[in-house]
Amino acid sequence: QVQLVESGGGLVQAGGSLRLSCAASGRTFSSLDMGWFRQAPGKEREFVTAISRSGYSTRYADSVKGRFTISRDNAKNTVYLQMNSLKPEDTAVYYCAAALRSLTSNDPSRYDYWGQGALVTVSS
Repeated sequence: QVQLVESGGGLVQAGGSLRLSCAASGRTFSSLDMGWFRQAPGKEREFVTAISRSGYSTRYADSVKGRFTISRDNAKNTVYLQMNSLKPEDTAVYYCAAALRSLTSNDPSRYDYWGQGALVTVSS
């Protein structure tokens, strides 16, 4: 079993920055691919970004490319999401997810464990 705990959400003005963290426990962190998804009110959960277990491979949704950066520190069992140039449409609950299979996937069904979510609100 893997436990994921997100932190770092909050309220920020448009154009500002936030960094989310997701701390993992319960399994060797370097054996997990990690992803970030988000869900806005009334919308389906959508892919944001993912990173391979080694950290060498990443992928991003088109909507966040050039603004968001995913990274991981396997020594600290933590994955990060640096969000810059935030827009009101980035407002959502952001979820950290872990995958046992090596996929760096944008498909939420491929992920095995999920955090409780962190609310990010971007005001205009």
